[in-house]
Amino acid sequence: MGPYSATSCSLAFSSWNGCCLPCCTHFFAFSELPERSYGADCRIYIPENPSSRFKNVYETLFDEFVLAHILGWWGKAILIRNQPLLWVLSTGFEFMELTFRHMLPNFNECWWDSIILDIFTCNWFGIWAGMHTVRYFDGRTYEWVGISRQPNIIGKVKRTLGQFTPAQWDKDEWHPLLGPWRFIQVLSLCIVFLTVELNTFFLKFCLWIPPRNPVIVYRLILWWLIAIPTIREYNLYLQDRKPVKKVGAFCWLSLAICIIELLICIKFGHGLYPKPMPQWLVVFWLSMGSTLVLFLMIWSWKLQRSYHKKRR
Repeated sequence: MGPYSATSCSLAFSSWNGCCLPCCTHFFAFSELPERSYGADCRIYIPENPSSRFKNVYETLFDEFVLAHILGWWGKAILIRNQPLLWVLSTGFEFMELTFRHMLPNFNECWWDSIILDIFTCNWFGIWAGMHTVRYFDGRTYEWVGISRQPNIIGKVKRTLGQFTPAQWDKDEWHPLLGPWRFIQVLSLCIVFLTVELNTFFLKFCLWIPPRNPVIVYRLILWWLIAIPTIREYNLYLQDRKPVKKVGAFCWLSLAICIIELLICIKFGHGLYPKPMPQWLVVFWLSMGSTLVLFLMIWSWKLQRSYHKKRR
């Protein structure tokens, strides 16, 4: 029995005379689950398989999570509403998969799966559909006429569903190249965003949750609903020109949930990852971090220099 499921179920059984045991059985497995590796065989063409010589491509293309992948990026596009930033997140998550593939077999993908299927197919289509959804609602005017005044049943249904849509869709402008501090603020958003995505896979792995378990979908939907006001609050915080400004409550709530999930992954993942990170990955990320710090220092120095010249 897994470390989390064993503890939670035993406590629930002792406290409520076993009434929560079916719940634990539904949400958690009682043994370590095998993780599917998508990079076991990266050949596109398999000559020795007469039934399907493109078996690897076919199985990956018609995987059950491809549709979830597209829907996920559609939802992210509605949240971020900025195409360059969405592509940064898309590429960044592929780098995260490459970084943690020694820990999670699920991240072990073929090159054509990561680049062609993920980035340029699923991610692109999800981002494209999401941005078109945003443009469709952008600038629309709404007449909030009462349900009883609608002329027919179809009008009443549309009016009822329209009750749950926003009164207006605002464009989110991030401007990461406005200055070094703005760059750090937008980068912080990307780091938290990617951490929440990584938590999905690490929680599933270390808590032994089956991939098709509905609790994973419930968590993603809940996160999406929380992220809608969170992203809006953070964007308003960045655009606010007041000298004294505060981050909204949803931003702190989302950050707290993200940190708690990360701590759960660290606590219950102890001993589940025997393979160390490859040396070249350590060197790569140290080089990237050093380059980023150097870039920000030079950028800040040049801005300070131009500022002092203008004052003279």
